[in-house]
Amino acid sequence: MQFLHRIGFILLWLAAPVVAFAAANKNDPYLLVLRGAGNIALVVASILIVVVLLRRGRWRSIAGKLLVMLWCLPSVLMSAAHLKFELRKHDVLAASAAEARQIGPHFMVGYSSFPDVARLAEQGLIGGVYVTRHNIRGRSVEALRDEIAALQDKRRAAGLPPLVIAADQEGGIVGHLAPPLTKVPALATLTGLAPDEQQVRAEEFGRIHGRELSGLGVNLNLAPVLDLKPPQRRIRLDFHTLIGQRAIATDPAVVSTIASAYVRGLEESGVGATLKHFPGIGRVRTDTHHFSANLDTPVKELEVTDWLPFREVLSHSRSALMVGHVTLTAVDPDRAASHSKRVVDGIIRDKWGYQGMVMTDDLVMGAIYQNDVCKAVVEAINAGVDMLLVAYDGAQFYRVFACALDGSRQGKLDVAMLRASAARLKAGLPTEQARAASRAVSIARQN
Repeated sequence: MQFLHRIGFILLWLAAPVVAFAAANKNDPYLLVLRGAGNIALVVASILIVVVLLRRGRWRSIAGKLLVMLWCLPSVLMSAAHLKFELRKHDVLAASAAEARQIGPHFMVGYSSFPDVARLAEQGLIGGVYVTRHNIRGRSVEALRDEIAALQDKRRAAGLPPLVIAADQEGGIVGHLAPPLTKVPALATLTGLAPDEQQVRAEEFGRIHGRELSGLGVNLNLAPVLDLKPPQRRIRLDFHTLIGQRAIATDPAVVSTIASAYVRGLEESGVGATLKHFPGIGRVRTDTHHFSANLDTPVKELEVTDWLPFREVLSHSRSALMVGHVTLTAVDPDRAASHSKRVVDGIIRDKWGYQGMVMTDDLVMGAIYQNDVCKAVVEAINAGVDMLLVAYDGAQFYRVFACALDGSRQGKLDVAMLRASAARLKAGLPTEQARAASRAVSIARQN
């Protein structure tokens, strides 16, 4: 029995710093599962352990005093972390109307609390909303549709432009609103068909997604994936990217054919497409959800392989372009493409002449978030990125927006770039252009 007590005592010593660390970092995206009830459970457990230690007289020894103090830390550290979060949130919500008008349109946020996101929408602190499976879990399609409509009503009442409402319906393993929406096969399943049949089926997949998303109030789909399928299996720590299962094919021409048809189907339904993840993650064997990653392929090789589908589909669609968090070492070895001016402004804008919406991949990914996220936010805006995505953990919006806010107040934001980006957004988002194209196609068919 005494042996078991000693083992329990040792475990308490080992667990105390772990629990204290979790409490101090309660707002970290990696600890999202502990939010709410998990945080309460940690605090309650730490208090109960302190009470038990005191009742058993552990306070009498020096070691016991230290252990009791260690188990008092979680409550203190969690309170401090919560206070820091609330102060940052207050600062963001207190941003002036001028600051909101300048910075807000460039942020798209995922959410779990409707009142919180509604306030951000009403104050103009965001330009877009991302909906995913937790927004529909345990609810009907009609409930989410009404919620999205309510957000747009609030925007109109505030005299603000409509929100971009995005979802992630690629097909296959990525269909975050399916069910209840239709689960469509991956576009990669079409590669064995004849080219004409590939186009027919891909366009139908696009129409299914577009019709259902449009009916829900979603006007931008974060698909299709244009990364080339890796020729070999990714063997490093790849828990979430899984590009081998999501990419269409290894042949750029096949990718272009299938993706173009899919985008046509989406646009005919009034939903914009998003081509991802430029400059390509098919060759990268590291998961940017957790780690930094380099793309070391020469630009000349990428231009005749990986980049062909991007240029092809952009040339005859109104798609947005998502830039990933890989470092294109031949162009800018010091930062990820998602916040590299040499990549966004130098290649996409100047060299390609693309003046549509450029957005980042989720900033709540290890390749960005675990490094200097404030530097990345400022650099992305100054590079000419139009929309910064905060998807996985919407609570991180306050930290990310605070970075932009501080950058603005310190004069670090490129006003000319912000003005040019605002003009692109005002000229027409991909969703609005897609609707116009859809109307034009319908009129042409009637005539």
